[in-house]
Amino acid sequence: MDFSKLPKIRDEDKESTFGYVHGVSGPVVTACDMAGAAMYELVRVGHSELVGEIIRLEGDMATIQVYEETSGVSVGDPVLRTGKPLSVELGPGIMGAIFDGIQRPLSDISSQTQSIYIPRGVNVSALSRDIKWEFIPSKNLRVGSHITGGDIYGIVNENSLIKHKIMLPPRNRGSVTYIAPPGNYDASDVVLELEF
Repeated sequence: MDFSKLPKIRDEDKESTFGYVHGVSGPVVTACDMAGAAMYELVRVGHSELVGEIIRLEGDMATIQVYEETSGVSVGDPVLRTGKPLSVELGPGIMGAIFDGIQRPLSDISSQTQSIYIPRGVNVSALSRDIKWEFIPSKNLRVGSHITGGDIYGIVNENSLIKHKIMLPPRNRGSVTYIAPPGNYDASDVVLELEF
């Protein structure tokens, strides 16, 4: 998951996206004013914006499993709802990296912080946006072709052993309006556009 693209507490002004810490017990935090939250929703806890996941909902109270050290989190601190589940990012570069349990790249964090420890609330993209990968579109795919979820529309070689088959996500479908030509692209480049 690209934590750097998630909303930040300082940038949010809608009260409906905030709850407040009600209690802390080790890695488990309870929060109030969480009406509208969903089970397994990713939240940012406290002023350090620690990564957490809602594991229980009861009325407007949420029980949150925090995946970082909670020292310093106190009653009344903000809890920001993201509206997204905790998930991982898939793509080229994933096989050559070492991650912690919530897909934060340890070598990138170490080079940024010059430390062997992970600072609280750190935001680093799981996959590098700087490395370019060779994209080879499927030979039978052209503008106007109709594709549905699960169809392979290209291949990216991560190394001599691993070929990533790039697939259209489930429940997506449409006619191709753009397919990138063979070439080198980074993880943020658009290589396929569809019209439903």
